[in-house]
Amino acid sequence: MQRLPSWPIAAGSLLLGFAVADVTGVRPLGGIVLFLGALWCGLRWRREQGLAVAVALVAAFLAAFVLSHPLGKAIGSWPAVLVVSAFVGTIVWARVDRVAPPGTGVSAAPSR
Repeated sequence: MQRLPSWPIAAGSLLLGFAVADVTGVRPLGGIVLFLGALWCGLRWRREQGLAVAVALVAAFLAAFVLSHPLGKAIGSWPAVLVVSAFVGTIVWARVDRVAPPGTGVSAAPSR
């Protein structure tokens, strides 16, 4: 059985967190979604990739969240959230979820 990739959770929690805050008008609810997404991903990355990788990826997640605010002023809220979500998803996919072609000797995903 294949494991669930973490990139959709990381990117999706940014999208869902903003959507919850936007629809309800209660920003802390969106923050809870962001926190839970980052927590789930961070714990999984720590278990599978080690503490240093987990800290770096959670830092990228948080930096994207912070950068979405000034970017939102320039291009609009939803476009900014889409951009940073795609950025985070791509970083996580490349570092954690990508499986290299056979024979290259390189794989970001853990072997099982």
